[in-house]
Amino acid sequence: MIRVLVVEDDPVAAEAHRVYVERVAGFAVAGVVHSGAEALRAVGRGAVDVVLLDLYLPDVHGLAVCRALRAAGRDVDVIAVTSARDLAVVRAAVSVGVVQYLLKPFTFASLRDKLDQYAEFRARAARPGEVSGQAEVDGMLAALRTPGHGPLPKGMSGETLQAVTEALSGAAAGGLSAAAAADLTGVSRVTARRYLEYLAESGLARRRPHYGQVGRPEVRFHPAGDGPAG
Repeated sequence: MIRVLVVEDDPVAAEAHRVYVERVAGFAVAGVVHSGAEALRAVGRGAVDVVLLDLYLPDVHGLAVCRALRAAGRDVDVIAVTSARDLAVVRAAVSVGVVQYLLKPFTFASLRDKLDQYAEFRARAARPGEVSGQAEVDGMLAALRTPGHGPLPKGMSGETLQAVTEALSGAAAGGLSAAAAADLTGVSRVTARRYLEYLAESGLARRRPHYGQVGRPEVRFHPAGDGPAG
């Protein structure tokens, strides 16, 4: 079993990542933390094989966490799960040993593919002895670079999904309706509802009925970790 530490400051995203990891065969969640300092302490206690690392943390940049892990001689791998698209950040991530780089927002299938690729690489690298030659080394590294298969559904944009996700994260205890999401993000109510339904189907949100004084109950959406499903 490959033990994964989830490092993500946003509670909604952290819960989604935890749920996603637990759905992938061969992987288990070793813990969920929300800052760089917590990540370093968790790895220091052991029982972590790979870190699922957001780069934008409240106390320190994720790349600094990577450097600290290397300086301390920690034998863990890092998969960056981040919205950072700057090429300089991508280059720096490679230089500090990040083995996979997954851009937010993403689907469960995208993360599953990355984890499966990592598991294949890890299995090949764990064998005793020496490699037979250059072709075997190339094959091991290629296991990490095979393109994933988790694009957003046709007609959906990553930017709008991110906006709706942030609106959901900031919703009050009463939840977020499609109309409220539309007002907050500037999209139509129909579009907002589609993105909220997508988040619910992906395990990032929960649907709950909200009963008013008259008529049918209104469906409101809550972060995935916000209590039991309705």
